[in-house]
Amino acid sequence: MRQSSLVVVANRLPVDDSVAPDGACEWRRSPGGLVGALHPILQHTPATWVGWAGDAGPAPTLPDIDGVRMHTVALSAEDIRDHYEGFANATLWPLYHDSVEHPSFHRRWWEAYHRVNQRFAAAAAEAAEPGALVWVQDYHLQLVPGMLRALRPDLLIGFFLHVPFPPPELFMQLPRRAELLLGMLGADLVGFQRVQAAHNFAQLAAKVLKVPATDRRIAVEGRVVRIGAFPVSIDMAEMEALASRPSVAARARQLRTDLGDPRRVVLSVDRMDYTKGIEHRLKAYSELIEGGHIKVHDTVLVQVAVPSRERVAQYQILRDRVEREVGRINGEFGRVGEPAIHYLNQPFDRAELAALYRVADIMAVTPLRDGMNLVAKEYIAARVDDTGALVLSEFAGAAAEFPQAYLVNPHDLDGLKLTLLHALDASPEDVTDRMRGMRAHLRVHDIRAWARAYLTALDRTGTLAARLAP
Repeated sequence: MRQSSLVVVANRLPVDDSVAPDGACEWRRSPGGLVGALHPILQHTPATWVGWAGDAGPAPTLPDIDGVRMHTVALSAEDIRDHYEGFANATLWPLYHDSVEHPSFHRRWWEAYHRVNQRFAAAAAEAAEPGALVWVQDYHLQLVPGMLRALRPDLLIGFFLHVPFPPPELFMQLPRRAELLLGMLGADLVGFQRVQAAHNFAQLAAKVLKVPATDRRIAVEGRVVRIGAFPVSIDMAEMEALASRPSVAARARQLRTDLGDPRRVVLSVDRMDYTKGIEHRLKAYSELIEGGHIKVHDTVLVQVAVPSRERVAQYQILRDRVEREVGRINGEFGRVGEPAIHYLNQPFDRAELAALYRVADIMAVTPLRDGMNLVAKEYIAARVDDTGALVLSEFAGAAAEFPQAYLVNPHDLDGLKLTLLHALDASPEDVTDRMRGMRAHLRVHDIRAWARAYLTALDRTGTLAARLAP
């Protein structure tokens, strides 16, 4: 079989769920941003992407996309239930997000997680040419680096965690905590979004594994594993170009007209996830209306909630709660033809999102905990006229990069209300100064800078980094 010098290993393949009549596949932008982050990088070198195609059953054979080979991993219905919906998203996800929802622990979930990780490691070992670089992505596959090192010690292995890494007191709850840490330490470089996450990881390695550890290096099994923070980013040039299209500008004007031509538009774009703070935001917004601070005909909120993990019970419950709250607010404060909240529970294509970003005077990104939040960065990139106010949670990774945003603690409803009002009432000069500063930072720290920083740290010769992220 054909092998590659670069192999990306992620839970999902970056393809849409259907194949066109001519047999072609297209890149699929995942709601969580992983595909959007890696897509521009992979076009610079022959690569293989190892992942699950999205359906239970045998692994389908898929064509190459933009020269990137798709190597599918089969998952059964039981694997999906116990590995993906179970251990990954009902144990690790809530635990890694400050236990916003209580994590569940079941032995069969761990067994499935181990089994599926072994399958991914075997697929990566098969796809990688001698001495290749294998880049393992995210919390679904934390055991893969260690398993892969046992199978192919010749490989250069990187691991990147896109979500937060929790403080020791939370991680210590995990029944198989040592195995998870050792799995990640199979990599040559373990990357995180924030410096604090790397610190948490080093503390846990020292405490649980009793190994020498600093915030930059961990010695384990006769090897030195490097760790560090590498904040992920977006392709700013691509979003700028999209937002600058005349068709997108025209669509933004039409959207404002469709919204009743209000003086101010507030936008939120989230996956339907309990970590995103959607309910807190709706509560704060409704109290602003009730207190007379904003008027429905003058200011509108557009809440886009992209469907996510709809088979997981906690997400079904969340959707019901959000939709009941939207109904309550619109029933109480809306009028015929003038809802208080425009709520959309559907995915959007890139052009429509760019138009929404352009029409939004205020972007409210207020997760309770987030590894990075690429929506905040997309909004900044789309504001090509240097306008627009970003209200940003202190607990999103992006907050460390954008002190010019209107930063807020989303758990503090009164503080959230005051910050929203501050952004709504800010002078045009203040808004522009803040946005220019954020855009200048993002232009330097784009997706290619992220790839270059991570890959240079992993491959110290620098040759691969230069090829992937020119």
